[in-house]
Amino acid sequence: MIRFDGVTVTYEQATAPAIADVSLVVAEGELCLVAGPTGSGKSTLLGTVNGLVPWFTGGRLDGRVTVAGRDTSAHRPRDLADVVGVVGQNPAARFVAATVEDEIAYTMENLGVAPDVMRRRVEEAVDLLGLHAVRRRAVTTLSSGEQQRVAIASVLVTTPQVLVLDEPTSALDPGAAEDVLGALTRLVHDLGLTLIVAEHRLERVVQYADRVVTVEAGRVADGAPAAMMARSPVVPPVVELGRLAGWSPLPLSVRDARRAAAEWRTTLPAPPAPAAPHSRGERLADVAGLDARYGPVTALRGVDLDVHRGEVVALMGRNGAGKSTLLRHLAGLARPVAGRALVGGDAPAALAPKTLVRRVALVPADPAQVLYASSVDEECAAADRDADLPAGTTAAAVECVLGRIDGSAHPRDLSEGQRLGLAL
Repeated sequence: MIRFDGVTVTYEQATAPAIADVSLVVAEGELCLVAGPTGSGKSTLLGTVNGLVPWFTGGRLDGRVTVAGRDTSAHRPRDLADVVGVVGQNPAARFVAATVEDEIAYTMENLGVAPDVMRRRVEEAVDLLGLHAVRRRAVTTLSSGEQQRVAIASVLVTTPQVLVLDEPTSALDPGAAEDVLGALTRLVHDLGLTLIVAEHRLERVVQYADRVVTVEAGRVADGAPAAMMARSPVVPPVVELGRLAGWSPLPLSVRDARRAAAEWRTTLPAPPAPAAPHSRGERLADVAGLDARYGPVTALRGVDLDVHRGEVVALMGRNGAGKSTLLRHLAGLARPVAGRALVGGDAPAALAPKTLVRRVALVPADPAQVLYASSVDEECAAADRDADLPAGTTAAAVECVLGRIDGSAHPRDLSEGQRLGLAL
């Protein structure tokens, strides 16, 4: 179905290829998982499948990529739209319609699908991805996880032979991720869909994969999942446990690990008694009776929360439950309809910006929302100025998180993971 023959992609002004000398075949009906560190070249590899690389991104592609017999160097992305469906890391950037139903139908309209067929496929996609509650909502009012499900639905309705997904579960809650991956796996098994998935949360996907492709510093290798997990630079926790325990074959799921660890149950010591609760430090955030609304929609109702110095707090809930809304109130980006949300004893929305950034910082689901400069170096310099820090402080923090990256690169040219690290 997909063949890479000696493929090398080099972007303008880059000192090294993004991917180099890739030769592999993805057979029809395979679920292929692409794994690797942030910035290793996974998105570039995926982009070559429908011609976005290099037709849209620029740069030079040497070698040959063929999909269902079509050479991507001779067929632009629009010429492959009936064969390849793509869902990127930031689905909202590709939305063009106003409502969920219209967005799902939009691609079919461009392909000239008959109206009665469009209606049936929209209903099937809404059922498959659990979009009943939001089907008539504006796409701009959806949570990031809901937007991701809409993006997947809008591609599935075109019935592609190949589906390319770049981190499809990154914004989904665990339940929604299981539902989406279960639906996609059924399509692979029942309809012979060829699925290529790049994912950082490998534990969600690796147990379903037929093949794993690892990408590290532009170099690509592929093979059976257990064999590739033995040498992959990025592995899920259950595989890391298997490596430490010396198990062979390596477990790819919790079920596999439980079976391999059966003998441990009689040899491991009893767990220690729980530690005594420590005294809580100064209260930094105080939320009481918080109500929040978007027009007629109630996002939060009577929320109470205390956050104390030194705590790590996990905020959990389904997509659309109101997690981001609560964070926006703590970051001063929204004002309560009722109740209070205080940081350091003050309402964040009432503080001057210079004071607010010293109290609370927000890294949103889409990191591009807080990146404004035209290069990584300019972003770092602006952060140093805003916080009155010595020059180079932020750049050193970026290197600590991401390693060395090109300071002259525009933030939009970074991978999604690199943008997130830069925003952080």
